[in-house]
Amino acid sequence: MTRHDRLHLVWEYVTLTIACFIFAMAWECFMIPNGMSAGGMMGLCTVIQYATGGAIPAQYSYIAINAVLIIVAVIAMGIGFGFKTIWCILVSTLAMDLIGRTGALHAVPGEFFFVEERILIPVIAGVLEAVGLGLVLRYGGSTGGTDIIALMVNKYYPVSLSTVFLLSDVVICSLLLALPEKNFSDMCYGLVEVVIFSLVIDIVVGGKRTSYQLLVFSDKYDQIADHIIHRMDRGVTVLKAQGWFTKQDRNVLLILINQAQLSGLSRVIKELDPRAFMSISPTHNVYGEGFEEIKTGVHLSKKKKDDIA
Repeated sequence: MTRHDRLHLVWEYVTLTIACFIFAMAWECFMIPNGMSAGGMMGLCTVIQYATGGAIPAQYSYIAINAVLIIVAVIAMGIGFGFKTIWCILVSTLAMDLIGRTGALHAVPGEFFFVEERILIPVIAGVLEAVGLGLVLRYGGSTGGTDIIALMVNKYYPVSLSTVFLLSDVVICSLLLALPEKNFSDMCYGLVEVVIFSLVIDIVVGGKRTSYQLLVFSDKYDQIADHIIHRMDRGVTVLKAQGWFTKQDRNVLLILINQAQLSGLSRVIKELDPRAFMSISPTHNVYGEGFEEIKTGVHLSKKKKDDIA
């Protein structure tokens, strides 16, 4: 590993750490001190905290549930989550514990972050959570939670990830109605946070599960292709093209990558060929090796295997 690679790795983990603290601020500064909840795993953890009268703080159930989910996911799917995900879960838990103990950071009367207009609290929290989680996703990490559940459902059934996220968020927000001290307006505050989060995260990271199609025009296409194959473990297709102005034949790279790899590949292309021309288009429902597989459901897949046997 070169000095440049080491510095970049350090920068990534510093950014991930800051992003986790921003994510934690959304909950421990704004939502939890005001008795609010929203979607995602943290939303469920806050419901548990409210239901137990604070006996089980959100950060404790957060790390406990994530630990169970990771074990179940590995058994069911053989997922390798990597150190970045474990790092983000641990740092987020630590950040929530530290911020939760610091009353001066809570958005309550008499403190600096106090917001008199109550409807603004889920709006601010939604923006902070989207920025924090968006940066985590951009740098290849994950905070676990409903991401893991969505991956397990999406593994076997033809249900989009966004649908799983939406349904889980609505269900978790609705759980507030089961608590005697909560009412319909409390659930609505949670839905406001969910909507704001969904809108802002698209701006920060381009969506949770967006893939991209790249067309790269470069005289150093071979070096770029070798990097993608050997360093990124991704496939690349070389297209034969002709520049109509020059009437010269040239090679164009067609690449499909996920959001986490986009910034790294763009940086490498710029380093290898500053004059490279690159077209980037967001794409959805990419099926094949390295992306999603076409799902037919657990029962249908099992039946097919039985028929073959």
